[in-house]
Amino acid sequence: MKVLIADSLAPQAMQRLQAAGIQADDRAGIELAELLNVLPEYQGLIVRSRTKVTAEVLAAGPNLKVVGRAGVGVDNIDLAAAAAHGVAVVNTPVSTSVAVAELTMALMLALVRSVPRADASIKAGVWDKKSFEGAELAGKTLGILGMGNIGAKVARRAAAFDMDVRGFDPFLDDATIQTRGALAAKLDAIYSESDVITLHLPLLPDTRGMLNEVTFEKMRRGVYLVCAARGGVIDEDALLTALNRGQVAGAALDVFATEPPGASPLVAHPQVIATPHMGAQTAEAQTRAALDVADEVANVLLGKPMRWQVK
Repeated sequence: MKVLIADSLAPQAMQRLQAAGIQADDRAGIELAELLNVLPEYQGLIVRSRTKVTAEVLAAGPNLKVVGRAGVGVDNIDLAAAAAHGVAVVNTPVSTSVAVAELTMALMLALVRSVPRADASIKAGVWDKKSFEGAELAGKTLGILGMGNIGAKVARRAAAFDMDVRGFDPFLDDATIQTRGALAAKLDAIYSESDVITLHLPLLPDTRGMLNEVTFEKMRRGVYLVCAARGGVIDEDALLTALNRGQVAGAALDVFATEPPGASPLVAHPQVIATPHMGAQTAEAQTRAALDVADEVANVLLGKPMRWQVK
């Protein structure tokens, strides 16, 4: 059995597959034309977010049994086409949760205390601390949209900062949300009562553009927004307008509808902190993701039970 690793992955993945008796070929950065040409040789394919596993790609792999996504989101994989071809799709939903939750808290703190602007100011030779009066997280209401693995970890960390944590998740009941560290709240209540809102939602037809001109108007004036989930969940034009009007006091964004976003007006806005989709970029998370995806792909190929098959 052979597995193609199409995107950059920690070397532990190849080592784990080979230990299971599976040949693993590291072809990180492989382009579409070559992928289509060589895929018939493989029973497994491992990707991150770069490689798009479209219906065309799946059709080019007649022997393909499993696609493994080293990470949480699977919006770069055509799940319907995979099901039609009898290809299992697995991901690693817990491997990067700590890294993303910690980045969320870092962005939140940097946002309310203007850390990037203060750093740029002092490096420019200016000592003007009065210009950087910020806010404290303690006593503020945090609204978490999406109470999955990452949202739950953010909730626990925010509680340690003495925040009042509210959570919304359309797939979880109130009792489950509460066990994950937040008081369950309706979506409109999250909008109207939160001082800070953080998003931990997948990009789906129902969540695309979920934060838009209408929803920004429902929010408390001067709200702070953090998104380390998926680009496209926020209508970026509407966010820019809300920032310019002061409806949103500041936004910290690790993801964008188009990546890289370039020098857009939103990225250049003085009240925006922008980072390059680096939520999962810790050494620990990368190792966990590599091992988890290798194990899941091996489980499929060896006929063992799967932990994280994507429905």
